[in-house]
Amino acid sequence: MTQPKITIQTTVHADIAHAWACYTQPDHIIHWNFASDDWCCPSAENDLRVGGRYCARMEAKDGSFGFDFEVIYDAVVEHQHLAYSMADGRQVSVTFDDHGDSVHVTVVFDPESENPLEMQRDGWQAILDNYKKHTESLGI
Repeated sequence: MTQPKITIQTTVHADIAHAWACYTQPDHIIHWNFASDDWCCPSAENDLRVGGRYCARMEAKDGSFGFDFEVIYDAVVEHQHLAYSMADGRQVSVTFDDHGDSVHVTVVFDPESENPLEMQRDGWQAILDNYKKHTESLGI
């Protein structure tokens, strides 16, 4: 049985160019791509094109665990939309809705089958919340 997709959202108070840059550029990604303060993202690479590879290293700060989050882009529409596939075939769609002085970001993803849906939703939402905080902290 296929599990329902999970949707998370946030509104970032920034213009679309800044919101997009913070979401897609590795020098920004490393500052927000983790779900809790005891984790970090020490490196990220992003080949932002259809067929391009994204890889972000996610690690516990105490060194006890880490993994590479890797995807391949299926669609890239600058300032509007990203779609990608994870290695296990799960799909993710990210939409950026420009409202002038704010951007509404919606992420829809296929859950995995090992962890409860609520845990997955909460973890991905925490990462998106960190993205919002990082983006707005730069005041651009």
